[in-house]
Amino acid sequence: MKIGYFILKESLREDPHVIKLLDELKAASYEVYEIRVKSDVLPETDLVLSMGGDGTFLSAAHLVSDIGLPILGVNFGRIGFLCENSPEDVLKALMEGDFSIEYRTVLNATLKGPGARKRIGMLPYSVNEVAIHRKGPSMLGIRVSVNGETLPTYWADGLIVSTSSGSTAYNLSAGGPICMPDTKVLTITPIAPHNLNVRPLVLPETAKLDIAFESRDGIAQMSTDNSTMEIEKDWTIHVEMAQFSLKRIRLAESGFVRALTSRLFWGEDMRNNG
Repeated sequence: MKIGYFILKESLREDPHVIKLLDELKAASYEVYEIRVKSDVLPETDLVLSMGGDGTFLSAAHLVSDIGLPILGVNFGRIGFLCENSPEDVLKALMEGDFSIEYRTVLNATLKGPGARKRIGMLPYSVNEVAIHRKGPSMLGIRVSVNGETLPTYWADGLIVSTSSGSTAYNLSAGGPICMPDTKVLTITPIAPHNLNVRPLVLPETAKLDIAFESRDGIAQMSTDNSTMEIEKDWTIHVEMAQFSLKRIRLAESGFVRALTSRLFWGEDMRNNG
């Protein structure tokens, strides 16, 4: 088996747990090499180890998800929903084949408007969310159409379009719903809305969205996962499913509900401790 590994945080290269895992993989006759950019990916690579936290996993996904390589997250970060596995569990699971592959929805965001194509300086794909948020002090008036049907304007600091994978990320912080990873939905969640009667909206993942904004500042920010760029008020963000899915390796011992309870203390209550 040929395994690439991706590390974003430089200090992890000297971490004894990382060194031990790589040495154990090599001792087990796996061919192991580092990936820093997409051109580093060698032919016949079987999978990629993402070593760090969820931010590192997202960066690894931006490198290899569109070429179909499965990613296994090894957690050296903090909470970790995408990157949830301890290094001690990885070698055993790989050697015993005790894992499965999940297919996660990926969003494709493109910009339309005068000069928009020349200004886009990031990958259009996102695993967690596409978001628009204010850059200056003025709130945004955000116009959204879903499959050509226009929604009432959101007056808010911003808006998040999240996949099920991203429901426990920015979406959760903004008060959006938690979705099981295999739920085939997108959620629209406003950020600090100025409308008292606005609630998150759940859509089928096949929905196609067009997002525009107005603001006294004339500019806003758009983010796709951990990349951000400035956008102008006469531009439109088009969001839809990408033509490929992210392949995420899930170890048999892991699970979404287990992650919720251990990382976010879901259901923490003295009455549940018995």
